[in-house]
Amino acid sequence: MIRKSADMKMEVRDKMRGGPGSVTIKHFFDKSEFTANARLCARLILPPGAGIGQHQHDGEDEVYIVLRGSGILDDGKVQTRVSSGDAILTGNGGIHAVTNDGKEDLEMIAMIMCYEAKKT
Repeated sequence: MIRKSADMKMEVRDKMRGGPGSVTIKHFFDKSEFTANARLCARLILPPGAGIGQHQHDGEDEVYIVLRGSGILDDGKVQTRVSSGDAILTGNGGIHAVTNDGKEDLEMIAMIMCYEAKKT
């Protein structure tokens, strides 16, 4: 399946997960289009001063791939500067938050893959 950029669904979330400002989400594909157990595949655009508040990934893994800009990733223990080319993996109950403290947009690919439900 090919989805042209002009056909991708866009949304703006104010105070995403309690973070400051607004985040633009450009969805590459909707979760219903995946055969695999995925719930997000999108480009996140955080303008200067915007962020995604601290949240937990229980039962899923999230990958951020930083395409442009820089910011601070907080994993609940350490705050680390991330910039273009960096990749971040959070899962297994881990928490994280990200804030764009730079002067240009922070753009990242975000993918969330859910763990398979255990059969009983």
